[in-house]
Amino acid sequence: MHKVQAKGILSAKNGMNVYRGCTHGCIYCDARSDCYNIGHEFEDIEVKENAPELLEKALRAKRKRCMIGTGAMCDPYLHAERELEITRRCLEIIYKYGFGVTLLTKSDLILRDIDLIDEINRNAKAVVQMTLTTADDELCRIVEPNVCATSRRFEVLLEMKRRGIPTVIWFTPQLPYINDTVGNVLDIVGMGAEAGVRGIISFGMGMTLRSGDREHYYAQLDRYFPELKQRYIREFGDSYEIPCPNGKAMWKAFVGECERYGIMWKQDKIFEFLEEFPEPEQLTLEI
Repeated sequence: MHKVQAKGILSAKNGMNVYRGCTHGCIYCDARSDCYNIGHEFEDIEVKENAPELLEKALRAKRKRCMIGTGAMCDPYLHAERELEITRRCLEIIYKYGFGVTLLTKSDLILRDIDLIDEINRNAKAVVQMTLTTADDELCRIVEPNVCATSRRFEVLLEMKRRGIPTVIWFTPQLPYINDTVGNVLDIVGMGAEAGVRGIISFGMGMTLRSGDREHYYAQLDRYFPELKQRYIREFGDSYEIPCPNGKAMWKAFVGECERYGIMWKQDKIFEFLEEFPEPEQLTLEI
């Protein structure tokens, strides 16, 4: 872990990442890709030490309140967050200025801040997004080894439901010949239905691989799934998009189950919900 003084914190679309790199150890992590120019060992987390101060300055200057997003590139609840509490301090600032927040994570550490998330949701809007890739905890411990298992993330979703905090599942990626079964689709959507999620995001049934990410993923395949790397090389070569062979059946099951439970699955609708900031109700005078 190393600390830096960042020059800015909010993107043009009001997203922020207070860390760079990751310690969750997911074997498929796209953020390892060379195109992101991390510039340091991926597990040597870069900490934007002045993120809360930058965020406060940015929110003070905004003329209109909106949703602030975090987690798109780096999980806001890495192991370092337990000690540093930078994400929590940012949440306090978001609450102070009346903004909304969306958080994307794989970690149950988010429960530490549920009091703040609850207050933000009561005051404006908060959405918790949880990544679930496999309903099988044993498989989860292989593909996402340093973060809580799926069953624990499901418990987080249930707690959010109990408090009335809206949630979304990120059901991605699907790794060919690893978690790419119709049964897994049905299990994940079933969990979402029980947890009352508003939507489940899937970018099609498959994954992506590019330089930096591919080399790491193939090394993990050799470690945990012997001979599978050669199958990938034969079938997919150096392709960026890696579709699941039975992706059509998986997608049909995914859409069908989401429709059955009334869960949003169209990406544009879900992202519209995530970005929508609730306007205050206008008071009317009765004569």
